[in-house]
Amino acid sequence: MPSVLSALIFAAAVLAAAPAIAQEGAKNVVLVHGAFADASSWDKVAAILTAKGFKVTQVDNPLTSLEDDVAATQAALDAQDGPTVLVAHSWGGVVIGEAGGDDKVKALVYVSAFAPDTGESLNALLSGSEPSPGLKAIRPDASGGLIFDTASFPSLFAGDVPAAEAETMAASQLPSNPANFDAPAVVAAWHTKPTYYVVSAQDQVIPPDAQRFFAGRMKATVTEIESSHAGLVSKAEDVAKVIEDAAR
Repeated sequence: MPSVLSALIFAAAVLAAAPAIAQEGAKNVVLVHGAFADASSWDKVAAILTAKGFKVTQVDNPLTSLEDDVAATQAALDAQDGPTVLVAHSWGGVVIGEAGGDDKVKALVYVSAFAPDTGESLNALLSGSEPSPGLKAIRPDASGGLIFDTASFPSLFAGDVPAAEAETMAASQLPSNPANFDAPAVVAAWHTKPTYYVVSAQDQVIPPDAQRFFAGRMKATVTEIESSHAGLVSKAEDVAKVIEDAAR
């Protein structure tokens, strides 16, 4: 009888612990930058999360192709130990849709980001409507890559960021391969992962209504912030809070 009693007690303890295990939080955060930016665009959010005890990785995706960016993000995920929140801004949303199926990814967070479904490209998503002021400011550079017009960047990309800081962001942006905009999504991990979306209500690059469409289609938990496309810089505390919620 004592052995039976011990087994019952052990079984009860396991069942009691099961919810806690299932609800294990993530302490790792991987941040993926968008087009016309570099990894430093996440610096403020990364500092906030690091101060709260998270292990934060900022991916240096090269913007040379969707495959290259996914590979850089996958390498960052491979280096994580345990559950991870995968976060993206802008073009990075396409990247985390591809890489987000990794078993380590606990949740996806989209910040003013594209969220294509399987087979969709950015150009397909943007067709049929008048280009936003920000999209009209995209220009080819001397090498044939695409950049955001540096003179227009402070007002159209980062309208709520101090001018000097916005000018620095414009100067540090990486050019994007034009082919990225025609690359169809092969995977849409948001179909199978808990998803959060930060809508930037004053965005002049990705229209807020387009962001709301992405979020609604994904059945994401939505937070709206009064920011430009650069809300990860101007409203870093608000963005970090959403990531922290996703990590729970």
